[in-house]
Amino acid sequence: MTTSAAESSSRRTRPTLTLLVVCAAIVLVPVTATGASVALPDISVDLDAGLAASQWVVNAFFLTFASFMAVTGSLADLTGRRRMFIGGVVLFCAAMLVATLATHIAVLVGGRVLAGIGAAAATTGGSAILAQTFDGAARTRAFALFGTAIGVGLAFGPLVAGVLVTSLGGWRGFFLVAVLVLVPVLALSPLLAESRDAHAAGVDWPGAITFTGGLFLFVLALVQGGQLGWTHPLVIGALAAFVVLMAVFVLVERRAERPMFDISLFGQARFVAICAMPVLLAFGFVALLIVLPPYFMSVDGISAQDAGLLLVLLTGPTLVVPTVVGMIARRVPQSVLLVVIMVLVAAGCAWLTVIRPGAGVAVLAGPLLTIGIGFGVSLAILDGAAVSSVEPARAGMAAGMFNTMRLTGEAVSIAVLGAILATVTQQRLAAGEFAAAAPAMTADLLQGDMAGAVEAAAGAAGAAELAAAAYTDAMHVALWAVAAMSLLGAVAVGVLSRGTPPAEQAEQAGPAPERGRDEPALVD
Repeated sequence: MTTSAAESSSRRTRPTLTLLVVCAAIVLVPVTATGASVALPDISVDLDAGLAASQWVVNAFFLTFASFMAVTGSLADLTGRRRMFIGGVVLFCAAMLVATLATHIAVLVGGRVLAGIGAAAATTGGSAILAQTFDGAARTRAFALFGTAIGVGLAFGPLVAGVLVTSLGGWRGFFLVAVLVLVPVLALSPLLAESRDAHAAGVDWPGAITFTGGLFLFVLALVQGGQLGWTHPLVIGALAAFVVLMAVFVLVERRAERPMFDISLFGQARFVAICAMPVLLAFGFVALLIVLPPYFMSVDGISAQDAGLLLVLLTGPTLVVPTVVGMIARRVPQSVLLVVIMVLVAAGCAWLTVIRPGAGVAVLAGPLLTIGIGFGVSLAILDGAAVSSVEPARAGMAAGMFNTMRLTGEAVSIAVLGAILATVTQQRLAAGEFAAAAPAMTADLLQGDMAGAVEAAAGAAGAAELAAAAYTDAMHVALWAVAAMSLLGAVAVGVLSRGTPPAEQAEQAGPAPERGRDEPALVD
């Protein structure tokens, strides 16, 4: 059925319901993504999981979420936005149920793989539904609430997970609550209007397959390298295969009629610099949400709930800062704000090296808030900076590439910091009197289980203190590495983002001649 006045009216009959349903589903994506790290110590003990296996509980979600965003976005236009949204929510809900009932770590990881795919489908389908339901200023407000839902989930995910794990007697309750929240979402979703693009291009399957395969192999090498050693044949083979697949991906994208990545955009220095920023920021913010809770629980012996509460210092600013920055962004050059973001994160990570056993809120509040403020500034301006860094006609492709880089950065940063912590902690322990027990102690420590680490050392006197010192040294190495990368990023962004963005140049040159456009087809 083609667009008609009646259908245009029909698609707007339930705008409030549409917004509520989409946001209720989307808020659970960051909650379950970041909250899983708080539940990880309980998971590893209950399912008797090793370090590498338990790390996949987090990594598997981010890996498939990043890899399937472009694919599900294209499929939503082809098959129907509501259909994609409902399919994503159903898959996400089923995956959470699988996680709740899992009795083996492999089953739980499988559930997390499916959850990432479902989250990608729900996110792309939901955002496309909002774009079709709202126009003009109403669309701006709708997407502001959509972004707020993501921000709330990101800010309070660790705390919600901590409260649920503590109050419901374990990690299964955390995943079960997600299932229960999604039941009314599924019940109301059929009431949303359906739409699709009759002229949508097909999915770039060769690009999607090579990109996903390469990303999986890279994360696999990072996760296993910390456990098996960086010269292990599996690690070397995975890295070599990653390089080959990425080379194939570039060749495929150069020849594709409708690529998921327009490789030529990487020839624009400003765009490259801005695309690199979310990758670097993932190391300084998202990865910290994953690696800090096990540290607090191992070294300080605090509960999952208290670990989640402590992280509100890091995530809280993301709810306030974007609004403040939005009010002043027009009066401050974009290039200045981009540099400020990276400097704040670099300073915060360097400052966070004050972390030590028993440091407490008074010591950690300053650096955590500084990092959170820097990341909050990025939420206000980075998406706009990405699309304005290229010609207006290529803004859609730029936005897609930018978001893929953002999600890829999250998957990679978690794996990299996990590898650094595992490698350095084990090296420090191996250099002491517990060399034989170093691998087992490291695995327990990074899963938030100090008691297990001491047991691995046969309960020897001083084992807990040495383990805490080794873990703290590793955290310092990781934080200094992130601070250095962020500082280099600040310099690079400052140099490459000078001048007027191409989109602003086009505005100053005047509006381009108006062209007709195909309206998406709405279907019953």
